[in-house]
Amino acid sequence: MKQLTDDRMKVFFEKLSKYIGSNIKLLIDRTDGKYCFREKKDRVYYVSEKVLNMGSMMNPDNIISIGTCFGKFTKSGKFRIHITSLDYLAPYAQHKMWIKPAAEQQFLYGHNVLKSGLGRITESTTQYQGVIVFSMSDVPLGFGVAAKNTTECKHTDPLSVVCFNQADIGEFIRCEDDLI
Repeated sequence: MKQLTDDRMKVFFEKLSKYIGSNIKLLIDRTDGKYCFREKKDRVYYVSEKVLNMGSMMNPDNIISIGTCFGKFTKSGKFRIHITSLDYLAPYAQHKMWIKPAAEQQFLYGHNVLKSGLGRITESTTQYQGVIVFSMSDVPLGFGVAAKNTTECKHTDPLSVVCFNQADIGEFIRCEDDLI
């Protein structure tokens, strides 16, 4: 496990800031200990320093993963966030979108959210802003990118897309081999 380089750290934090803004520091400086981000084979892991120290005593070839995988870097150098980070990012989300129960299944199958399936949206959401998608009962379902800002969402056609699906909890079943 190695530390992220400055370039990769910048790309990674820019991606995280689309979803949680300045709350990134709350992920690192927690009350239950210090946490950090480490990289192994182009994947970024979120791990406590205590676990990282214990893992450093093992042969690196024998470690498949340590901590929670937040995503991976593509061959072009961009960062793709994984659904495994949803539980850590959802409490700190600045922009949220709630979808109706009828639209949940379609979202979990990897489809975009239509206006007819939109329940609520955070007031200050801008177009192409990263959002965390919740069910109406506040269960985090995945990540998305707002296709329209808040005011456009209220006055648009019911069949127009309001959120592009980036990742959803259905990926645990659809892409289980690629997540780790």
